Amino acid sequence: MNNQNQNQDPEKVNFADLPIGKNEDVEFSEELADEADRVAQQRAAEADARAQNH
Repeated sequence: MNNQNQNQDPEKVNFADLPIGKNEDVEFSEELADEADRVAQQRAAEADARAQNH
């Protein structure tokens, strides 16, 4: 984000110019994961795939 955007009213900033984040650093332990963790991991992978196709 450049300095000009930092000083503007958030409602007037063009957020389309911001970089798209992906591949966040998240620690994941397969040994400690439960079923909800596995479902969440699968849903996140599917969401990432959909985001890349747009």
